[in-house]
Amino acid sequence: MKIARLLEITTLLLSRGTLTARELAERFGVSTRTIYRDVEALSTAGIPIYMSKGNGGGISLLENYTLNKLLLSDQESGSIMLALKSLQSTQYPEIDKILDKMEAVFKNTQANDWVDVDFFYWGSSPNERNKFNDIKHAIVNRQVITFEYVNAKGDRGSRAVEPLKLFYKGSSWYLVAYCRKRNSQRLFRISRIKNVVSTTESFTPKLLQDWEKEKAPPMIFLKLKFCDKVLSRLYDDFDDTHIVKKDDGMIEVEVAFPENEWLYGYLLSYGHFVEVMEPPHVRDILIKRMKETLKMYEDPSYI
Repeated sequence: MKIARLLEITTLLLSRGTLTARELAERFGVSTRTIYRDVEALSTAGIPIYMSKGNGGGISLLENYTLNKLLLSDQESGSIMLALKSLQSTQYPEIDKILDKMEAVFKNTQANDWVDVDFFYWGSSPNERNKFNDIKHAIVNRQVITFEYVNAKGDRGSRAVEPLKLFYKGSSWYLVAYCRKRNSQRLFRISRIKNVVSTTESFTPKLLQDWEKEKAPPMIFLKLKFCDKVLSRLYDDFDDTHIVKKDDGMIEVEVAFPENEWLYGYLLSYGHFVEVMEPPHVRDILIKRMKETLKMYEDPSYI
């Protein structure tokens, strides 16, 4: 318990600069006398810790002191490496140099090649990665970019935008940007952005809206029945606590999803291996779409 407290005191001082003995005592539920003994123990162990009196005084570490790798557990080191490798997959500037240094620091801990994070889909072209990198640099450098965008209806148009934020949601990347054509903040799916060009024009970022709260579609509760032939996919798509095997061999899943075009396409991707039990209006929408699809195949002139 004492060792854990000493480590936490050190990390707190590294992040906050100066804390009083009373603040630390209240945090750990001990007396100020115990904190003074902890300070003495840390000093004896070689940590450059000191105390100052008067207004603004307290307990501090010497400036420029850094946390020794021995103070981090293998689990904590692994967590740091996971975060850095996730950032590396976005091609964040200078991240490779930082990762090399951190791997050197943690070389005596767990192996650092236990995880590889890649946000790009299978078969992505080099242009897809370059596009992501170009957008990222434009955000960091506050540069206006232009591109062609293919909307949900398949219409292609030119856009000039002030890129604000890359946004990862539901296995897809999006760009939050101020669109000069629409004079408002818009969400662009990265896979639909074509021919990105960074201009020399800079911009001052406008206030970033909370996109998720303002644009989130309503959530609905679904009761689904699946054929066991897609069981392996179900474990990929749902938490196993939602998957219930029935005596007749069918599988029921109850889950809440946002109701939008993605939901209808997702359910239809299971083909005849899924049946929507509830709610009735989603079931009716899928039935209508399947009938239209069947009619298209039976009568090519239908479209």
